[in-house]
Parts: sequence; structure tokens; C-alpha cells
Amino acid sequence: MDVCVPAASPDEIAAVSAALASLPDDNSALAALWKIYGAEPVRLLRTQQGRSLSRARSRRAEEFMRSLAPDAPFDWHYFLYTSGIVTQLALSSHLLDVGFPDSWCARHVGLHVDRSLAYANVTGFGYDCAETARLMQMLSPYWKWNKTRLVDDKVLDDGGFTPDQIRGLVGALIDHVCHVTGHARSRERSMRS
Repeated sequence: MDVCVPAASPDEIAAVSAALASLPDDNSALAALWKIYGAEPVRLLRTQQGRSLSRARSRRAEEFMRSLAPDAPFDWHYFLYTSGIVTQLALSSHLLDVGFPDSWCARHVGLHVDRSLAYANVTGFGYDCAETARLMQMLSPYWKWNKTRLVDDKVLDDGGFTPDQIRGLVGALIDHVCHVTGHARSRERSMRS
């Protein structure tokens, strides 16, 4: 699936940040992302089907979050891969809720959680956390952390994050998704907060 979505270089990531910072607060930021990422513009249309799929993604993100618990079996690459899955599920919950079609997200965002965060933020998500943005860049595209995909003993840069830092950042992101979308948090997660 990643073949369909070209990876962003550090220069492209810097260009995205600079372009978004210089734009007025309207749809021009979304148009800039479409241009930067070479994505097909799409009309955002909120629907009951999108809302329902959004709720399901939010719940699924919380379910996958259990794999990141301190008492879960641990393998660093699997942990990072799963972190990518959790964040993509959470961020796609917002994207679906505001009207992005699921097929568009699959085609133009793919496994790039940094793109998901960028699209979310220009559509009212409002999550300005430098460490989360850095984590999303490090994880993207998250398939690269899948141990079965690691070849030639290639060492990947994990950004110096610790498991506890990632748990905190990903947990806060899920909480924010629930807050923004209005989806109820799972009973188990609500009791831990």
C-alpha cells in the first residue's frame, strides 16, 4: 500500500510546515496539503456512515492500545509498528468524522501517520504538540517497523523515544480524538485516567 503514497523527505516535511504556517486560517491550508502531497482534492462531506466508521476506528485504536501496555509482551520494532497502527486508527477516526472518504485516506494518506496528523490539524483537530509531531514523522510510514519487513539488519532511527514516552504521547492523542469527535472513551480507559 505504501507504494501508492510517496514518502516525504525531511525537506518536504519542512516545506509542509512552512507552507501551513504562512496560510490564512481557511481551506487554503487543506488545498496546500493536497498540493504538497500530490493528493486528489476531495469534497468533505459529513455523513452518518462516516460518523459510524469514525466511532469504530476510535474503539479499535483503544483496543490496539492494549498492545502497548507495560505488561504486554515486548519487542521494540513490534511496539513501534503497533504505535503506528494505534495512531493511524485514532487520527483516521477524526478524518472520517469530518468527511474524508475512507477510500481517499487509503489512497492518499496510506500508512503515513504524519500526513494523517497534518490533515487532521487543518480540519479542526487542533493538536499542536511538537513531540507528537516528531513521533509521527519517526513512525511514518509505519510499515517500516514491521519486523517481517526489516531486511539486511537495517538500523532505523527510532528518534530516541522510550516506550513510556510513546505510551504517553499516543494515549494523549487518543484522548484528544475522543474529545474532538465526541466519541465516548472505553470504560476501561476512562477508569485509568
